[in-house]
Amino acid sequence: MSGSGNDFIIIDNRSRRMEQIALPAFVRAVCRRNVAVGADGLILVENPRTAGCDFAWRFFNADGSEADMCGNGGRCAARYAVINSIAAARLSFETGAGIIHAEAHNDRVKIELPSPQAIEMNITAAADDNPLLLHFINTGVPHVVTFVSNVEKVQVREQGKALRFHPRFQPAGTNVNFAAVDGPAQLSVRTYERGVEDETLACGTGSVAAALIASALGSVVSPVQVTTRGGEALTVYCDNATYPFGRVYLEGAVRVVCSGEIWEEAYQ
Repeated sequence: MSGSGNDFIIIDNRSRRMEQIALPAFVRAVCRRNVAVGADGLILVENPRTAGCDFAWRFFNADGSEADMCGNGGRCAARYAVINSIAAARLSFETGAGIIHAEAHNDRVKIELPSPQAIEMNITAAADDNPLLLHFINTGVPHVVTFVSNVEKVQVREQGKALRFHPRFQPAGTNVNFAAVDGPAQLSVRTYERGVEDETLACGTGSVAAALIASALGSVVSPVQVTTRGGEALTVYCDNATYPFGRVYLEGAVRVVCSGEIWEEAYQ
């Protein structure tokens, strides 16, 4: 499935069929592009442990690391659950970042993200000896945001990697977002994703991070249209213009690309 260019392998693990598989190695193998399925990450849909939830998930980045939250992955998982009669159009599911509420109507999915945490404004850090003004926020996973005049001119891989592993953000590291304000409610964002270790075509939690930071700076007002690297638009909503922002939502399109079986040759 693809959420605005962020693509994921989704496996129904409610029967616990994956328990005998070494998951990090499996994820790394099947997420390889050109020689396997290829994806930014992998999602296991599992039985819920909390009353009132329709399912639980485990989310893995392409490098096999497990993450608490992924905005676009969450939207894909929600539509997957509706398509496969695991949940109704309004649903809730468990993640490492808490319980996520969602609404899925055909290919449009809107999720409520966890309350943003640990906001820190105006951090100066160097990427390849180039000092940048950064803003940090955790939208389920850690993100830094820096504003540029033109996202097309940014060396996302080089600068993103330098900041992702910068000592200032260790030991967990961070995702890195380069954002440009295109209007009173419009942003363009390019993201270097931790765990993928490269630029992705979209990042849901990164788009939310950029929109919230821009709102806190008075640069945009909710709802914010965020154009991702893949060209699709995500919509970010928040109750309040500044931290703690109140309820925060992410909405956008989700596509089902294919369904089928992964052969052993893909992960041997």
